[in-house]
Amino acid sequence: MTSLERPVFELQAADGAARAGVLRTAHGEVRTPVFMPVGTKATVKTLHPDEVRGLGAQIVLGNTYHLHFRPGSDVIRDLGGLHRFMSWEAPILTDSGGFQVFSLRDTIARADDDGVTFNNVYDGSPARFTPELAAEIQRNLGIDIAMCLDDVPATGVTRRRLEEAVRRTTEWARRQRAATRAPGQLRFGITQGGVDADLRRRSTEEIAELGFDGNAIGGLAIGEDRAVMFETTDWAAELMPADRPRYFMGIGDLEGILEVIEAGVDMFDCVLPTRTARTGSALTPEGRLNLRNARFARDERPLQEGCECPACTRFTRAYIRHLVNQSELLGLRLLSLHNLRFVIELTDGARQAIERGRFADYKRRRLEAPAWVDS
Repeated sequence: MTSLERPVFELQAADGAARAGVLRTAHGEVRTPVFMPVGTKATVKTLHPDEVRGLGAQIVLGNTYHLHFRPGSDVIRDLGGLHRFMSWEAPILTDSGGFQVFSLRDTIARADDDGVTFNNVYDGSPARFTPELAAEIQRNLGIDIAMCLDDVPATGVTRRRLEEAVRRTTEWARRQRAATRAPGQLRFGITQGGVDADLRRRSTEEIAELGFDGNAIGGLAIGEDRAVMFETTDWAAELMPADRPRYFMGIGDLEGILEVIEAGVDMFDCVLPTRTARTGSALTPEGRLNLRNARFARDERPLQEGCECPACTRFTRAYIRHLVNQSELLGLRLLSLHNLRFVIELTDGARQAIERGRFADYKRRRLEAPAWVDS
């Protein structure tokens, strides 16, 4: 384990608002900007931990909500903590469960100032989350970065509802900050406010004043206009403390990653690379390849020329198409490996460009190809 005597976050280079830094955690350092593969239920779907690490992943994300219900944070605690439970020795961040409480299908959430009552997605039974319980669950998990419970309003709600979410999120953050955490555990606050300039500014300033180890932009990338989302991110990130890591929750497409990095965001996560893989598609510089398409039936090329992932170094598009169309699990695994490597390589390249003072050129070059468009 690394010492936490040095600053939690250290800026090492900047190019405009884009930043390259290092985040120090109890289970090692993370070079930023960084993409965090999503391991919601203590696994990145279909992949072995060593495979995920071999792709260049520095940190993974787990979810408080799901691990609380299955298998239970007390079970994980008694088995040595989440790192040991899932055999991942590098850093882990866990979401607080706030997004899942308010967004999962068939979940009816009723929030009040003390917490939120909802139906457990697994069996429909009543359940309740409070900031103190979110802290307890993440303390039991023993992870490196714990997110605060937040009130997550849907897109298109009234301003009154947005204002309520901002007020409640700040109060919940204050309470969770006062709760006991695991030794060496960092804690990040989350901002709300949608794309309402006044409320987003208020939330950002209030959360920053609480002095968390890092700060996250929440309540975006949930259906609002993308141009407005990026514009909001630009000025909201600038309001966050420069000496703390900044985290955009839930973005993983090529354009989105480059836009938030340009705005000064250091960390981001998304299920998109692995979820796209499970639909039979590959992410490449020439676009999103739907491997179910008949035009790949005799294609002897790798998914992406020059890619060093396990899929591209050994297998052809034709073979992976065959696996996908026959519902063979190896096909989904190979696509998952490739798609994660694609996003991690994109982010690593962004860091190198920032260090050279060439991020604008890098962004322009990566966006020239019709990436993420089905072909």
